[in-house]
Amino acid sequence: MLGLRWVYRTVTMALLQVERIGGLAGFGGAGAHVRSMGQLETDTLTPEEQRAVEDLLNSKGMAKAARICDGFRYRISRTLSGKTETVEAPEESVPTFLAQCVKDELV
Repeated sequence: MLGLRWVYRTVTMALLQVERIGGLAGFGGAGAHVRSMGQLETDTLTPEEQRAVEDLLNSKGMAKAARICDGFRYRISRTLSGKTETVEAPEESVPTFLAQCVKDELV
């Protein structure tokens, strides 16, 4: 043998769904005419971004929100191996790359 080692890396791809809710117009609420959603696959994220997502999900949405009237919140869901975990977080605690994947659409 030539002294080569095989290194196997387990790639676990998960789908992140990001929804912006609340605000003055009540995005995402009952009767809303605008839906703000986006999605990302975790394998497209840098290691730092993956850590930020993990930290956000581990926080269980317990980040302290500034007292902003009609502020946005984000609902982030990760589906991995058929299981989905969801957290809601105030806008200021959501990493920019997650917020930027959200697009508005009329419903």
